[in-house]
Amino acid sequence: MKNILLVDDSALMRRVLCDIIESDKRFHVQDRAVNGLDALNLLSRKTYDAVILDVNMPQMNGLELLKQLQKRGIQAKIIMASTDTRDGAKVTLDALELGALDFIHKPNNAIDCRGGDFGEELLRILSAVSEMNVPTSTGAGRTVAPGGRMGPVGITSAAAERKAPAEPASSGKAVYDAGVQIVAIASSTGGPKALQAVIPKLPANLNAPVVVVQHMPPGFTASLAERLNSLSALNVKEAAEGDLVTPGNVYIAMGGKHLNVLYVSPGKYTIHYSDEPTREGVKPCANYMYESLMESKFDRVLCVVMTGMGADGTQGIRNLKLKKKIHVIVQEASTCAVYGMPKSAVNAGLADQTVPLEQIAQEIITNVGVK
Repeated sequence: MKNILLVDDSALMRRVLCDIIESDKRFHVQDRAVNGLDALNLLSRKTYDAVILDVNMPQMNGLELLKQLQKRGIQAKIIMASTDTRDGAKVTLDALELGALDFIHKPNNAIDCRGGDFGEELLRILSAVSEMNVPTSTGAGRTVAPGGRMGPVGITSAAAERKAPAEPASSGKAVYDAGVQIVAIASSTGGPKALQAVIPKLPANLNAPVVVVQHMPPGFTASLAERLNSLSALNVKEAAEGDLVTPGNVYIAMGGKHLNVLYVSPGKYTIHYSDEPTREGVKPCANYMYESLMESKFDRVLCVVMTGMGADGTQGIRNLKLKKKIHVIVQEASTCAVYGMPKSAVNAGLADQTVPLEQIAQEIITNVGVK
């Protein structure tokens, strides 16, 4: 049985979340904390299989706790419980950079947590995070990625970083004479942090547009796009209906809708959203993105599958391969927060390359080239 620490200042929310967690025989709420300071005292003395952490609390909030855990070198596997407001989305991204492994959209009203899909989603995330063997923090201001690789977690000012030049490719030519190309990235758990290790390293003159499906609910993908844009040479945005898909741009799929790339006329592609049910349990779903490219006129599609739970992307890439020339890069296991989606692609025999996270950007550049 997995032991869980629940951190929330609302007694009612603690009761509701506890009931949901303990409805699954795999989990037991070993301790409850009313704020970050209370949780810090517990985490200084005890270990847990996972921690569910509220954001807004008196005395010490969720972000302050994450900073203290890093400062003191205390390892914990954190799931943030966040609202879907714009401020909540920003704080969630801050938390992921500070070492949280995943987050759950928590309704503002505790009673609303008892209905709908919230409980099922909480248990799904809790199951994945509690099984991870990866420490999430060590030392002040640093995180350890899977496999022991260190990376900075702080964000410098957007003004200083915005449109900073990316490292140039080692060659201005692609490995292949590929013609018109597109890069299509799929990511889930651990994805926001992984994308930050990839997108800002791509040059503004990359010889292909980039489309991204990152599993996030509505209200969060716009903040993710804004943050990546502030750090990148490429223009990064949450994709809008009808956007022209052109090189020099990264299009992040909007949470709660399925992103498709539609062929309009020679050399012209646009973003189109569809509203099918969840697929692979997620919305947006990368399978739809990949399958939308089956009837495109792109000469080549570079598929990149990164960290995440489940198997999203595998079926879409398998179907895409029947119609288009593709090249598939998957993230190497030890650098994934969760080796689910990449493993599925590898097991399906779809991977052309398996590379560590820190090398993915360079492999994208090498494969599609620069203009």
